[in-house]
Amino acid sequence: MITIDITLLLHIINIIVLMFVLNAVLYKPILGILEKRAQRLDSLQGEVVQFETNAQEQQAELDRKMREASARAKKALDEAKAKAQATGAEQLAAIRTAADEEKKKALDSAHAQVETARKALQENTADFALAMAEKILGRSLKA
Repeated sequence: MITIDITLLLHIINIIVLMFVLNAVLYKPILGILEKRAQRLDSLQGEVVQFETNAQEQQAELDRKMREASARAKKALDEAKAKAQATGAEQLAAIRTAADEEKKKALDSAHAQVETARKALQENTADFALAMAEKILGRSLKA
């Protein structure tokens, strides 16, 4: 059973003093530590966000540079291909021109030989006809 006397009042005062002492000695320092920890976590979270933003910017810059380098390499490759094709076309044209010239020379030479043979045959046609007639007739036609 509870009796109301002076000890009850002393217990109430003791609890109130204990609350103030515990508040000053334990609760406030722990709350301060928790608040500093929360502030530190907030600042670290801000730094993490900043690092992520920087990493994304650097990745975007790297991607842009890679695209530019790829475009330059493709352009250089296309230019090299075009130059090689142009050089090949020039060489092919030179070879065709040389072949046409050789063909023309061969044709001219063949035409010249045919003309020479034709002239020789025309000059010797009369003699040839006379020789054939002599062989066919079996006698000499020279008088």
